[in-house]
Formats: sequence, C-alpha cells, structure tokens
Amino acid sequence: MAWGGTVGAVVAGLGTSFPPQADQDTLWRDYFEKHYTGAAQSLARRIFAHSGVRTRSAAVSPLLEDVSGWSTERRMRRYQVEAMPLGKEAVARALTESGVAADEIGLFAVCSCTGYATPGLDIMLARDMGMSPSVQRLFVGHMGCYAALPGLGAVSDFVAARGRPALLLCAELTSLHIQPPGARADTQQIVAHALFSDAAAAVVVRPGGRGYAVREVAAVTDTSTADHMTWEMTDLGFRMGLSPRVPNVLALHVRGLVDGLLGRHGLTVADVDGWAVHPGGPRILSTVEEQLALPPDALDASKATLAAHGNCSSPTVLLVLDALRSRPEPPRSIVMLAFGPGLTLYATLLGWDEAG
Repeated sequence: MAWGGTVGAVVAGLGTSFPPQADQDTLWRDYFEKHYTGAAQSLARRIFAHSGVRTRSAAVSPLLEDVSGWSTERRMRRYQVEAMPLGKEAVARALTESGVAADEIGLFAVCSCTGYATPGLDIMLARDMGMSPSVQRLFVGHMGCYAALPGLGAVSDFVAARGRPALLLCAELTSLHIQPPGARADTQQIVAHALFSDAAAAVVVRPGGRGYAVREVAAVTDTSTADHMTWEMTDLGFRMGLSPRVPNVLALHVRGLVDGLLGRHGLTVADVDGWAVHPGGPRILSTVEEQLALPPDALDASKATLAAHGNCSSPTVLLVLDALRSRPEPPRSIVMLAFGPGLTLYATLLGWDEAG
C-alpha cells in the first residue's frame, strides 16, 4: 500500500499481552505475608486488602522466584528475556487488527521504564517482526505510568507529518523490581508491592481511516512536587517512591488540564462519554472522579482494569482504552489521563471518525 499526504492520525489497531496471572490473595498469603514481619506485616495486610486489585500478572512470579535479593544486573538480563515475547505478542495483535504490514511502519516507538538493554526491544522487535531496515525508532524510558500518552503523541505527530503508519509499544515488567524487606514499615514500598503488575500494549496509528482520531495531547508538570513520585536505580533493582500526597497534587491540576484540552475543541466534560484514566490506585481514581464531577459509572473501565490487571505502569491506560472500545456501544469521544514523575499529568483527546 502507498502512503502519503498530510492527514489526521487514527488509532487503527490495539493489541495487549500478559504473562501468567495470580490471585492477589494468593500473592499475599504465599509470598508477601512472609516478606514482612511485625508492624510492617499488619500495615501491608491492610494495604493489600484495600488496593482495588483482584488479580495481577508477573513475568517473574514471586510465587516461583524471589527476586528481592537479585542484583540490578541479574534483573536487567532477565528483563530482555521476558519482555521480548510479551512485546512481540502485543505488536502482532495490533498489526493484525490494523491491517498494516510490519514493513509499512515508518516509526516504531517503545516505552519502558522497568528494563534497559542495548540492543533493546526497539531494535530486536523491529528485526523479528519484519519491519523495514529504514524504520525510524524512538525509545522512551523513565517516564513511568504516563509514558503511553507522550508516546502516542509522538507517533501521531509522525503520522500526520509524514503520512505513514507508526507503532507504539509499552512494555513493563514491574515484577523484576520487588524490593527486599526493610527493618521498618515502608508504606511507599508496600503500596508499590500491592499494586504493580506486568503487561504489554501496542497501538498502530495510521493516516486517516475509520477509528479513533488523535485530536490532541496535552500536559502539565508541577516541578515543585518532583519528589512525590520517584523511580530510583539501586544495586537491588529500581525502587519506587510514591508519596501519599500525589492525589492532592492531581486535585490541583486535573480540572484545569481537562477543561483546557476540551475547550480548545469546543467541548466540555459533559460531552465526553468515555474516560480512560490510569488507575494508579483507588485514591487516584476517586480524586479524578471528584474533581471532574463525573457520573458514578464513568470510571468503571479504569476500576475494572485495576481489579483485573493491577497497575502495569505505562501500558495500563491503553488497557483501559481497549476495554472502552470493546464495549457493545463504544464511546464516541474519549479522554485519556495518566500521571507520573514530575509530578506530571498527561491528557489525550480521541474522537471517533467514520471516514478519516
């Protein structure tokens, strides 16, 4: 197929992939309960019980392998082994649904903050999936949970400017970064251990056609709260810092970000019938719901994704999008929201386009 011209960017295919799943109660009983002692155990029990997570996936399951004492080098070597098949499956599904051949992809962008290797997923998957040697590549690392949205913005801009299809892959293996138990109760680590999960999600964006058009990507960063969410490289993997004040910062900025995005397109919150909000945790979702004054069922897809898959970092908002578009009556307009280090809020407006 010949591609060319300057047209809008449309989501043409979306594929997801998950490693083996485990029940949250089983993870607690057979691993994490033994991971903690004393006051830390009591605190962890409460946090796990109120996490909103029912099942999670792990490429390296703590029920089979305890990675908490592994060196960062050992974790990184395992990352490439486990991430390749996960990413390949998600990419293959997205390409198949889109009807775009691998060798037609002009830009291949990969988002991942849980592992690093060179040559990385972008190079190895481009080779294994049959992409052209001339394909352009972009690797986005350490943006964390919101990375899918700037990634989607980058591939959409490429499509609109070049008139060629592009592919975005988000792949995260948070299971590789379980931390060793500390001497004291570390609430931030317990929350991370209770929420995070593994997944991959891929999106094909093409010039025009029937599907969700990417109308705009917007962001706001509050650098005065940069210490509220961190992802620190240590000798024992990557350590999550997650302040309980994050929802308070979201409360300050989310309404202004969303109103500005929608207003530029002549819309209001009431005009949006689909909300793909990154389920960073129950308090994140309740904060967004309150600040935007959303109906009680508006975030059902996000809550269901959290329950079924946990917080998978960058792929998660794409999992929520997949759930929305799979409904018997998919929404016509969708606002995607995701949050991460910075502290950064990203928003994307999608609108259904019959003809492109």
